[in-house]
Amino acid sequence: MRHILSILFLFLCIALPAKGQELNCTVEVNSQQVEGTNKSVFEALQEAVSTYMNETKFSNAIFSPNEKIECRLFLTVKEYTDDRIKGELQLQLSRPVYNSSYTTTLFNFRDTKVEFGYREGDPLIFNENTVENNLTAILDYYAYLFLAIDFDSFSPKGGQPFYDRAQSIVQQAQSIGEVGWRTFEDTKNRAAVLSSFTDTNTSGIRNLLYDYHRKGLDEMVTSPDKGRAVITESLEELKTVADNSPMSVALSLFRDSKLDELVNIYSKAPAAERETAYDILQPIYPTESERLEKIKKGSIE
Repeated sequence: MRHILSILFLFLCIALPAKGQELNCTVEVNSQQVEGTNKSVFEALQEAVSTYMNETKFSNAIFSPNEKIECRLFLTVKEYTDDRIKGELQLQLSRPVYNSSYTTTLFNFRDTKVEFGYREGDPLIFNENTVENNLTAILDYYAYLFLAIDFDSFSPKGGQPFYDRAQSIVQQAQSIGEVGWRTFEDTKNRAAVLSSFTDTNTSGIRNLLYDYHRKGLDEMVTSPDKGRAVITESLEELKTVADNSPMSVALSLFRDSKLDELVNIYSKAPAAERETAYDILQPIYPTESERLEKIKKGSIE
């Protein structure tokens, strides 16, 4: 099974030489909203970020080329003044489903608080102990978050070392005064996203990651009814998160990653299962009536 060796090396062989980068990251920088600027700076930025994400070794876990974690960063540049970029970052993380050609989305998020200094040719240098600048801090944070979520989906809370590293970055970045890091700054910044996975009131989302994917989707390939039943049961974790913290960004992260997928999962489910899933999800997502009705009816239009 994918990641078994990675997990063993991560926890038991941490001192081994690092080999095999973890990420297969597609990077795109869109600067169409910026006028009157030499576009070469954005081309250089795209290349630099792509190289950084795909060639940096973020852990001692060992990945073969076909095991690399699939992710995507899409940066929309809205301003570029005095070597400072302001924009939004759309991020997506995906995972293969065991014994199938299907790929499921683990994380889908739009970070609207992206600001950093950059000049064409600036080197991006990885330092696992210190925040060098806000750009590398953002990239490191999401790299570790991707690793954490991916490992959680294959092993119960298997991503803990990466959540710890992401937390260290948040704490260091808060001291440099950049937006997007401060606790209570808003409910959907980087600090809030990390808290949604690590705070006691909402960390049940990590149980859902494992049950939904490893025991649910992976199982559905050979036993659809058994796998779907586990997915239905896993949704109770979402209800607990909503009860404990109704404003948690964990709820919107799940919605943006999974509601369309759930329509497909329940398309051929028994009426009782569809009803159970609908009853759990409807109070959490009252504005998603169209998609939730498809789950309830078991039809895909």
